[in-house]
Amino acid sequence: MLTRMSEAADLDPEDRKIVTLARSARARNAVPEGAAVRDETGRTYVAGTVALKSLRLSALQTAVAMAVASGAKSLEAAAVVSEAPAVPSADLAAVHELGGPATPVLLAKPRRRGPLHRHRGLNRRAGEGVRRPVRGHPANRGEWPP
Repeated sequence: MLTRMSEAADLDPEDRKIVTLARSARARNAVPEGAAVRDETGRTYVAGTVALKSLRLSALQTAVAMAVASGAKSLEAAAVVSEAPAVPSADLAAVHELGGPATPVLLAKPRRRGPLHRHRGLNRRAGEGVRRPVRGHPANRGEWPP
């Protein structure tokens, strides 16, 4: 069962959590896709796309492989954050093989944000971070350090 995030405004908190984890994996690793799966015990597994010369795995395939390698017996839900219009059938097959055909797979688009500038002073409000003398402070009376 594939659910697009635009269609699912009323997700439960656990499903929102795996979507958030998938988004963070994609952003943190600067990869095309991020994915997260939740197993039958509630543990989550988060992964990004693997693109090596010798190995290529989608983010969802990697997350499912991590769950299997950790001993998961079933999946409750999966989430993918990608620009793709649909989840590839190989990814759905991996989820449904471990979790069954009713396992929901959530597809979310990446959030659009403007560039973040981390230049000194650009993100400060006026006067923030500027050292001004504090009247009566021992450092301003020549008494500091003791």
